[in-house]
Amino acid sequence: MTLNAHTHLYSGLARFGMPAPDPQPRNFVEILERVWWRLDRALDEQSLAAAASFYAAEARALGTTAIIDHHESPNMIEGSLDILADVCQELGMRALLCYGATERNGGIAEARRGLAECRRFILSNRRPLIQGAIGLHAAFTVSDETIRAAGDLCRDLGVRLHVHVAEDAVDRDGFRRLAANHALVEGSILAHGVHLSSDEVRAAERAGCWLVHNPRSNRANGVGYASVLRASPRVVLGTDGFPSDMHAEAAALDEVQPLVRQRIETSVALAKEIFGPALPPPAIAEAEREAQLLWKRMQDLREGVSDVSPMEKQHR
Repeated sequence: MTLNAHTHLYSGLARFGMPAPDPQPRNFVEILERVWWRLDRALDEQSLAAAASFYAAEARALGTTAIIDHHESPNMIEGSLDILADVCQELGMRALLCYGATERNGGIAEARRGLAECRRFILSNRRPLIQGAIGLHAAFTVSDETIRAAGDLCRDLGVRLHVHVAEDAVDRDGFRRLAANHALVEGSILAHGVHLSSDEVRAAERAGCWLVHNPRSNRANGVGYASVLRASPRVVLGTDGFPSDMHAEAAALDEVQPLVRQRIETSVALAKEIFGPALPPPAIAEAEREAQLLWKRMQDLREGVSDVSPMEKQHR
């Protein structure tokens, strides 16, 4: 089973052409504000379904069979996880889905809606290939109250947390706040960790958390290289919205080959922990064919777009 341990299905159509931010972002927070937070606020049901369909179909074509997705669509929170789940189930893609609760648009009420969407989805989902988690965007966009609520909800439902942690220096104290507010439940997925300390990386390991290295995205966003993650064996690979080419992600690691192999093997271990054994080929053959056909149609459409999107260079 090939796992992409952290990505964003909603970004699937970004490469088809988005207007360049004006003025150009000067740092990571401005990339979020001028690119990705504008995109996620613009999502509706149709655009989200199209983005997820392209991303998941391409992922299947690239050999990825399971994804851990972190979603946000502030103007369409309720029901958004069902859209993603239906796409992944139809295309035979195993997926762990969450909504990344945040307070950056509507304060704590917005965060409560995000957590409620996670709860609703976890309790109602019956799709055999799909599971749910509790999500937070990042500590720097939520209050301690919301962090505590997320941790409590994880424990109440027996599920894990998925959250961006220390991707940029702006979230340098994110791990401390998550720990202080009892949100680091066992099995939680902490994406990035570029600005964690080695002590925090080891603390995450002791807590039973998984750390996700996203080297292509981290370099593109200018936030640095997560060399500190070498302090833990519980490190897996994600693409953070980049195409789900896990061979390319592994090649982007600035590590010795034994550690590269360990990251790949650990990703397989996490996939089995979440989803169980890989599906036998007959169970996914039809979905595989559908995914390949959809991906080909989307590629044909992309060839008709004359301008290369500036978002190719500013992936979230």
